[in-house]
Amino acid sequence: MTERLQKITIVDEEHHLPYSKGLTAISIMATGLPPDVAYNIASMIEEALRDEGSPTVSMEHVRSTAEAIIEREVGSKYVDIYRKWQSMGRLHKPIILLIGGATGVGKSTVATMLAARLGITRQVSTDVIREVMRSSFAPELIPSLYNSSFSAFEKLRIPLPETTDKVIVGFLEQAAMVWVGIRALIERAIIERTNFIVEGAHVVPGIVDPKYFKDAIIIQLVLSVGDEQQHRSHFEIREVETEGARPFARYLDNIGNIRKIQDYILKLAGEQDVPVFPCYNMDQTIADVLDYIINQVFVEYSADMAQALERADELDGARQRTLAPGQKGS
Repeated sequence: MTERLQKITIVDEEHHLPYSKGLTAISIMATGLPPDVAYNIASMIEEALRDEGSPTVSMEHVRSTAEAIIEREVGSKYVDIYRKWQSMGRLHKPIILLIGGATGVGKSTVATMLAARLGITRQVSTDVIREVMRSSFAPELIPSLYNSSFSAFEKLRIPLPETTDKVIVGFLEQAAMVWVGIRALIERAIIERTNFIVEGAHVVPGIVDPKYFKDAIIIQLVLSVGDEQQHRSHFEIREVETEGARPFARYLDNIGNIRKIQDYILKLAGEQDVPVFPCYNMDQTIADVLDYIINQVFVEYSADMAQALERADELDGARQRTLAPGQKGS
């Protein structure tokens, strides 16, 4: 009887690494599958590799085994997503996810779950950026930073016409200030080639122009909660989760302003072609957002690969033209 393998090593050109169910499960979760399903599939992959009896396998073989088991267990749809995500391991640009939406729609929760499933280790809330900026500027200098996004209008110092919506003006003034910090973080992530998630109400559609960040794949989206009662319930859940640190009464007192800002953000999203994802069922939202992200990255990746091939062909053509007739093809 053949002795059962206790350890499987993945071998490629540069590394010799032990097979990890945890890391494999993370790569499978990028398809939108729940963590428990992904981990079960990762365990099945390990069992299949052990049954083959070889102590070393290539990464390509691990991936083909994963594809076969994913198709068997959950269907070809997830295999397609898995293949797209795996093909993007050679990306030369960092992925920057910008998640916007009004207060209380679930941005932080979605960002945290996306980070875990996509293996992104850096994530920041624009509220944190605002806090850092507040420590650098006195209230007298930039007063609107010292209020929440839905009450920033209370600190406006410039007289406005009566027909002006002060809630929206205050919100936009604060967002424009916080954008300075967001931009600095994006630029740093590009320099370090680090995937990054920025989430918060200050990620306003249209305020970030991807053309200024050509060395990154910028993906922007908005979350929303259309039903006001459900929106209210999000604040109750938040109070419980933070053990009262963020009391829901304060948010309910300002629900009118919060909903007004959401309407404005959705209007901007429509004008800027930024996709909006309803945030009612968290599992469905995560699955939909993951599908969108992976498809967007794959489109960018495919375009970059096509350009690289085109440049290679041009260089090869130029080289052939400079060679003497007798040297061509050598």
